[in-house]
Amino acid sequence: MPREPYYVQSLERGLAVIRAFDAQHRELTLSDVARACGLTRAAARRFLLTLTDLGYVRTDGRLFSLAPRVLELGYSYLSSLSLPEVAEPHLERLVTQVRESSSLSVLDGDDVVYIARVPTSRIMRVAINVGTRFPAYATSMGRVLLAALPEAELDAYLSRAKLEPLTDRTITSPDLLRAEIARVRVQGHALVDQELEEGLRALAAPIHDRNGEAAGAVNVSIHAARATVDEIRERLLPPLLEAAAAIESDLKVATPRR
Repeated sequence: MPREPYYVQSLERGLAVIRAFDAQHRELTLSDVARACGLTRAAARRFLLTLTDLGYVRTDGRLFSLAPRVLELGYSYLSSLSLPEVAEPHLERLVTQVRESSSLSVLDGDDVVYIARVPTSRIMRVAINVGTRFPAYATSMGRVLLAALPEAELDAYLSRAKLEPLTDRTITSPDLLRAEIARVRVQGHALVDQELEEGLRALAAPIHDRNGEAAGAVNVSIHAARATVDEIRERLLPPLLEAAAAIESDLKVATPRR
């Protein structure tokens, strides 16, 4: 794909080097980074050493890992976003009320990114923190946010998304996913039953800003052994919708109308 004249490829590659590290790859060798990013060893070495000099990467001479300073790259975005700060007290009240974990996320490309979370107990094998990403198609918050997209953007998403079977319950058909998103759009919430991870059920509702646009989504997650789908809707949906409405109310006060 042709690049625009302003495009800085070295910046793209430097960011790719940072993204090569994740929960499954906390430490990487020079060869690992080169292979993951499609770089020569010489180029990977230059990027890693530059990032080390800047304090974003550390090394013992053989293995490289991210340094805490890399958090600064995301902090500017999070600190400029009023939504997590507005939502957090409501998430805490919701968790106290229902005794289940609650999270807040936004849509970033084809993923949902967690921007606030109040846990009760760990019910997933994968740890969830602020900044955690999951594919939108397999999550309750993702489906709520996909349902808020204009039709043309949803069409584009469905044409490019790789709908992989994360469990044997995951919807992997674009037509079935479109139908489910249409249902979410009508009912105003999404319930995902063990499609992201076995044993995990989650219920989500949208958060609208003062312009009526979906600014994010809030969910409640619960282990499948503790409640059926019907019980989740009966017990958790009313307090979830109340929390979403309260967040929306405070958000409209906190942010100016465009």
